[in-house]
Amino acid sequence: MKKVNWHNLSTDKIFQILNSSEKGLKEKEAISRLERYGLNNFPEEKKIKTIEIFLAQFRSPLILILLIAAAICFALQEFIDMSVILAAVFINVLLGFFQENKAEKTLERLKTMIEYNTIVIREGKEKFINSKYLVPGDVIILQAGDVVPADARLIKVYNLKTVEAVLTGESLPSTKRVEILPKGTSLAERENMVYSGTKIASGRGKGIVVATGLATELGKVASLVKKEIEKPTPLQIKIGKLARFIGVIIGTLCFILFLTGILLGQPFLKMLLTAVAVAVGGIPEGLVIGLTICLTVGMQRILKKNALVRKLIAAETLGSVTVICSDKTGTLTKGKMTVSEIITSSKENLQEIKSLALKIALLCNNAIIENPEDEIHAWKISGEPTEKALLEAAIQNGLHIREIREKYPRTDEIPFDSKKKWMATLHLVRGKLDHLFKNKKLIFVKGAPEVIIKISKFIKINKEVKELSESRRKQLFAKCNKLTSKGLRLLAVAYKEAKKEYSMDINSVNELTFVALIALKDALRNEAPEVIRECRQAGIRPIMITGDSKFTAKAIAQEAGILTRDSALVLESKDLEKISDKEFKKTVKAIDVYARAEPKDKIRIVKALQEDGEIVAMTGDGVNDAPALKSADIGIALGSGSDVAKEAADIVLLDNNFKTIVDAVKEGRTIFANIKKIVLYLLSGSFTEMIIISLSLFFGLPLPVLPAQILWVNIIEDSLPSISLAYEKGEKSIIQKKPYQHSIPILDKEMKVIIFIISIFTDLLLFGLFYFLWKYFHDLTYARTMVFVGLGIDSLFYIYSCKHLRKTILHYNPFDNKFLNLSVLFGYLMFFIAIYTPFFQKILRVTALDLKSWLILIFLGLINLSLIEITKFLFITKDNVKYVEKNK
Repeated sequence: MKKVNWHNLSTDKIFQILNSSEKGLKEKEAISRLERYGLNNFPEEKKIKTIEIFLAQFRSPLILILLIAAAICFALQEFIDMSVILAAVFINVLLGFFQENKAEKTLERLKTMIEYNTIVIREGKEKFINSKYLVPGDVIILQAGDVVPADARLIKVYNLKTVEAVLTGESLPSTKRVEILPKGTSLAERENMVYSGTKIASGRGKGIVVATGLATELGKVASLVKKEIEKPTPLQIKIGKLARFIGVIIGTLCFILFLTGILLGQPFLKMLLTAVAVAVGGIPEGLVIGLTICLTVGMQRILKKNALVRKLIAAETLGSVTVICSDKTGTLTKGKMTVSEIITSSKENLQEIKSLALKIALLCNNAIIENPEDEIHAWKISGEPTEKALLEAAIQNGLHIREIREKYPRTDEIPFDSKKKWMATLHLVRGKLDHLFKNKKLIFVKGAPEVIIKISKFIKINKEVKELSESRRKQLFAKCNKLTSKGLRLLAVAYKEAKKEYSMDINSVNELTFVALIALKDALRNEAPEVIRECRQAGIRPIMITGDSKFTAKAIAQEAGILTRDSALVLESKDLEKISDKEFKKTVKAIDVYARAEPKDKIRIVKALQEDGEIVAMTGDGVNDAPALKSADIGIALGSGSDVAKEAADIVLLDNNFKTIVDAVKEGRTIFANIKKIVLYLLSGSFTEMIIISLSLFFGLPLPVLPAQILWVNIIEDSLPSISLAYEKGEKSIIQKKPYQHSIPILDKEMKVIIFIISIFTDLLLFGLFYFLWKYFHDLTYARTMVFVGLGIDSLFYIYSCKHLRKTILHYNPFDNKFLNLSVLFGYLMFFIAIYTPFFQKILRVTALDLKSWLILIFLGLINLSLIEITKFLFITKDNVKYVEKNK
């Protein structure tokens, strides 16, 4: 069906286009249309199978390098080495699989599958059918509590209000009418339409279905989500670059060594074994496990902060986030209406006037307390959001609801509708005479201020009732304009005395006594301003994208601290449409608030920010947020949000708290800092092993360490200490630092220098020791054992240097990580097992060491640690000098 502006057409014209009538379709025609348009649902996304989650773990470039090394060992029949490498691969794959599978299962539990039935008119008769069988042209009946089953043009309404936050982001109910609207009316303002997935808050209505399934506005959003291609995260890109760097270095060195040896006349098999030894030494087998554990630990820490990370790799990306694009409703705000203030014209007796205003608000009100027998704090209030807010305000101000309602029993009511814009109730006065109203019937009225002020003749000021003069009327209108410009929703309350014999009549609701204006708003979360300040301190730019009006968006943004000046620009969807992509790219840096935003706008904003070099996190809970959640570098859905949003997101906030995002960002930065420590620690050891083997070949000496011994050091000795670095707590100041630039590699220039220095120091010490022992004692097994244990001891010493790269070991507690201390003790225990157990002596080709040998190795380890700390000190001093010069 071609695009039609249904909101701009008369109902007669719509019936004509859809070949239908108020009697609905004939069953035969409905079946025919069902075949043409399909079921009124969205094709289900193919669920991620458990096996797919498992196989996805093998996509890491580091895993591929390990598998290649295992294949080479198999070809050379080095089965022990092959088995150890494959064990490392298996452990890593299992860890990643279990964590991601657990997250998917948790998400499944969060989802709810509900089938909805709808009242449809076919052949002039009302009947219940499953909503999925609706077709364009069907006439449907809607009533309070229903979920709208399809997009429909309204043809009759009876006080009909819908909550459309799931689609538009607007938390306030939309009051519906049937009149024709202008062509350019935005989605959020189409009051003669109802949309699939939204909810009926109150009233009843009848509409003709104009779109089903993927053709609905909700369906278009689902289609946008599908079109978004998942991009690799910054960490995936960095790991890919790191793997290529390691691969090139190892491959190049192995090829040079192999070719040099052949040219020097060395046997082919010996050179091939040497090349494998260098490759095995160069590949940090524990790195993959260490990275996975680091991400898993971070994922669990983030979960403790009430955020569920769906994908392991996404946990670190949080640390790189430079922009958070946040929805307003339910994210920055509480997602519920509250009374913010009561405005009267009185200067005296204020409390009595405010109490009267709330009394009117609770009596002219259809919200109910479902469990009045329970304690007040446990009361559950149901009803239309505005009326719930008024009733809650009355309770909070100490009004006794039951007592007041019994004293003023309602005898009649004129319900609210969009034409007259007010609601009125008629009440008797029982019991002791009310000192305000005497013994008469009372009419209580609430509604739009511009109408109530107009039909009021008197005004309650202090303890008197005075005539409402034109000048005072103008003052009230001016006050209304001022308050609405702050994003507040206003209601006016008034009353009128009536005689005992009076019966409710719409024409007699006039000459009212105006009491007060009641301002309502979707209140800002208490912690939101502080969180926004933390975001700015962390170098993160907060942006608000909402479906609300410009006034509401600006008011909330100013209250939250997103907008810090009155002149700040707020861009509406209609204005954004007029800007070209090229022009928008230039202005996107200056805009912090977007109002009346539609799904396509959110994607465009996210992409413009990404093209500007930003790492974008997008928060949201509605279906309308889903495409942008998927398009963003990190999509963050609220736990109370729609299933579509959760499916599109990388992270789900279980407590709907914006502060959780900042806590998660802190954990993301800690993850990246710990990843750098792990990489530094493991690559230092790997390059040490490569260089010492290369030196032995260059000087024509036997291999100072064998492949099996290298694997023992890399996996048994180094893996647990490297994993324990994942448990390092982030610095308190980490959130106050600027985000990590996604262009900066994991292995930066400073780390390369430190790795080179650690490798050189260690190699010079151990190679010198190996040469001396082999040359003078002619015991190759003993010399290799000393190098083997020396490599391990050095790594178990300098891991304490890797704990902190910005401080020397004298300025922090090196033993505050109990996991690290236990892993180091475990490392020493495994060395004792390796060199004193006959079984392992045979496999590793080592011999027992005496106390003197141990003391020599410990002394060399301390020398190595001292040299590394001196290097760190020089780097720290250099950075401090740069900082001082920069800030002169």
